[in-house]
Amino acid sequence: MSRGANIRRLAWATDIHLNFLRGDPGPFCEQLASAAPDGLVITGDISEADTLDGDLALLDSRLWCPTWLVLGNHDFYNGSIRQVRKAVAALCRRSRWLHYLPDADVVTLAANTALVGHDGWADGRLGDYAGSDVMLNDYLMIEELAGLDAQARLARMNALGDEAAAHFRHCLPAALQRHRRIIVATHVPPFREACWHDGRITGDNFLPHFTCAAVGETLTTFMRRFPDHKTLVLCGHTHSPGTARILPNLLVRTGGAAYGRPGVVDVIDTGSVGADRSPAGS
Repeated sequence: MSRGANIRRLAWATDIHLNFLRGDPGPFCEQLASAAPDGLVITGDISEADTLDGDLALLDSRLWCPTWLVLGNHDFYNGSIRQVRKAVAALCRRSRWLHYLPDADVVTLAANTALVGHDGWADGRLGDYAGSDVMLNDYLMIEELAGLDAQARLARMNALGDEAAAHFRHCLPAALQRHRRIIVATHVPPFREACWHDGRITGDNFLPHFTCAAVGETLTTFMRRFPDHKTLVLCGHTHSPGTARILPNLLVRTGGAAYGRPGVVDVIDTGSVGADRSPAGS
């Protein structure tokens, strides 16, 4: 259990792809400064494996507030999931502002609000994996997924989704026992209803590659056990904004994004987590 510095205004960004900015996060940092948050959460796709350390270090040098992050699929391109996670965790431990959420367990943002997070992974369990003709760069450019046939790839995707779900099963009990409001940060939408594309829910051809059913099942299980608590899930991955009310106390917001134009999706009042509100731009 760790503490934020009384984070009332939490800025949220996703899929910022700093590698497209060629080493200059200035426009993003300027927008962040104008939002004047107490802290920042980034829900993945920050850069790519061969530029991620440099982009994070540069971002750290320009920040002035605590920043919590999870990683997305692009962050592992040209690299290994295991090695990138290890390197990012080590960098964040040395950093003044950056915190890798899977390494941070439960973060108390304010008196009654906690932040938890994990990268997540598309686990192939929703939609029609067997009939899908989608071939993502993930399956060519990430060491743990490259060179696998469809069935071996599905098994690996299942395992990565299960790993994310296990993390939430570990940290949610402590978070829910000590806080009535929970913010969950993850990259991959954990529900079909939260997998938006151009204003619509993604079809069965793409759903297996853009949703993590294992995390969704874990979240619904816990929130049914704690009906008086509220959870807000922040995710990205699809680059299309949308909001989904999964349970009366479980709201999912998927952030929009555009390559080369990173920005703040919204600034969240940590004291009103779970209220219906669409992300900026949706």
